[in-house]
Amino acid sequence: MTTDTIPGRLMSHALTRPEAPAWWSHHQGQWVATPWRLAVERVRTAARALLALGLHPGDRVCILGFNCEAWVTADLAAMAAGGVPAGIYETCSAEEVAFILDHAEAAICFVQDATLLARLRDGEGSRRALRTIVLFPGAEPVDDPQVLSWEAFLARAEDVSEGALDQRLAALDEHGPATFIYTSGTTGPPKAVMLTHRNLAWTAAQATALGQVVPDDRTLSYLPLCHIAELMFTVLVPVTAGGQAWFARSHDSLPEDLKAVQPTVFLGVPRVWEKMHAAITVRLAQANGARAWLVRWAMGVSRAVHAARNQGAPVGTMLALQHRLATRLVFGKVKAALGLGAARFCVSGAAPISAEVLSFFTGLDLTIHEVYGQSEGSGPSSFNRPGSTRFGTVGTAFPGTQLRIAPDGEVLVNGPNVFLGYFKDPQATDAALQDGWLHSGDLGSLDEGGFLRITGRKKEIIITAGGKNVAPANIEAALKDLPLVSQAVVLGDRRRFLSALITLDPQALQEHLGAEPPADPMSLPELVAELQRGVDRVNERFARVEHIRRFTLLPGDFTVEGGELTPTLKLKRRVVEERHAALIEAMYA
Repeated sequence: MTTDTIPGRLMSHALTRPEAPAWWSHHQGQWVATPWRLAVERVRTAARALLALGLHPGDRVCILGFNCEAWVTADLAAMAAGGVPAGIYETCSAEEVAFILDHAEAAICFVQDATLLARLRDGEGSRRALRTIVLFPGAEPVDDPQVLSWEAFLARAEDVSEGALDQRLAALDEHGPATFIYTSGTTGPPKAVMLTHRNLAWTAAQATALGQVVPDDRTLSYLPLCHIAELMFTVLVPVTAGGQAWFARSHDSLPEDLKAVQPTVFLGVPRVWEKMHAAITVRLAQANGARAWLVRWAMGVSRAVHAARNQGAPVGTMLALQHRLATRLVFGKVKAALGLGAARFCVSGAAPISAEVLSFFTGLDLTIHEVYGQSEGSGPSSFNRPGSTRFGTVGTAFPGTQLRIAPDGEVLVNGPNVFLGYFKDPQATDAALQDGWLHSGDLGSLDEGGFLRITGRKKEIIITAGGKNVAPANIEAALKDLPLVSQAVVLGDRRRFLSALITLDPQALQEHLGAEPPADPMSLPELVAELQRGVDRVNERFARVEHIRRFTLLPGDFTVEGGELTPTLKLKRRVVEERHAALIEAMYA
């Protein structure tokens, strides 16, 4: 009996839907489709080329570059040939790239262009295992015998038969490693999460069924493919369902690409939804008169409709009529302008998002389903699914899995999605996997309906000088809901009270001021007073020990390039605290 794997599912599409579109890329001003027949042919050719380069079963293959057909081709080809692909974030420093290459003992590395190739070479590390570097199509040629152009790489396939590849495909072990996902390293060096073929195939099948994904569905690929969530949405689910993946031109082109593609299934990290929320809020504030009334009416109707749908309740006839009218007058235009005019399944994941932001989007006729999970669980561990959604929670257990809360409040996960372990780190594996249960490191609770609420991270709990335990995540999420606020970091470990470092959204601040913001936002007394009123409102929602007593506005926002955020836009708390130690101490002077 043939093992059910992602490469195996891919091969089937060449027979079942050969001319249907699989991938879409932007070339010379237009979107061009790659049909499944050609996609399979390219993956098979790349897999045979890997065999020609001496790839043995279990060998690691790294991929360094932005989302594109070549990235996915390399990923699927490595799996098909029995190798283990491991993506590297294109924002990684030279030292971080070197660490992953050395840790993975990568034999082959695919690299996007000469710029990233230079970064690969600049990092301090031995890279003894690395034999061959392959450049993506269109990259500038490099005069180096270790570096192959894409065309020269594919030419190696001539030395390997199709039958040899079929033997590798047939030999894939569902319980063996299929891919490595390197953690983002918020608390130390990245760890390599080993996910098996069964992990990927089972989770993708469950996700496909939950989202009711079909071949006509479109998803826009723009988040790093090194992250399990984007890998699921760009590669694993589309290959399982036969759906279409469209590759964004760049990070900066996302707004324009969204409008052009109009995806039916869309994954956004909280920062993407928060930026949309901030921009729309500013525009809505400019509406007046009849237009303002119409928008308020339409949003009220939509919230009532989605409140019923999220509980699986029927929508009344009169409310349904009003909703159709609101869609024609307001939502159709607004959603199309956002690039979500055809969206039927929107998801937020990778970090917490506030209930207020989620509620706001229901007023625009968009329910965002929050997913919770981690790389160690192949992505999803719980999901707010259609017809069963509660804002403020991260949903119920992902189909086929179990959740429970340990005595100390830690969230535990069990199911076919739970990983094999950490590569070359048995101690960390033993800590994370106990009796088949994944210890997530997150704190949470389950309500009477089985909905999971995440309250914080075990390692990020603040213990005040008075001995009170405070989870900063929910307070930070509430602060980020304030107009103009981009990021918030709550502090106070072993201190008398809580304080916060706050950054402002540059675009929203400029529109608010009607002028270029000053270098030091704290120099604007009216702005500081406005934010203080917002902080006071946030404090009213929390216990007295959780109140923010002082805050400082930072002159610039946190960025991936600046090192304060991971490539998936998670906060590197330790980096922020070290860089702004003097400002923090000043708040407690």
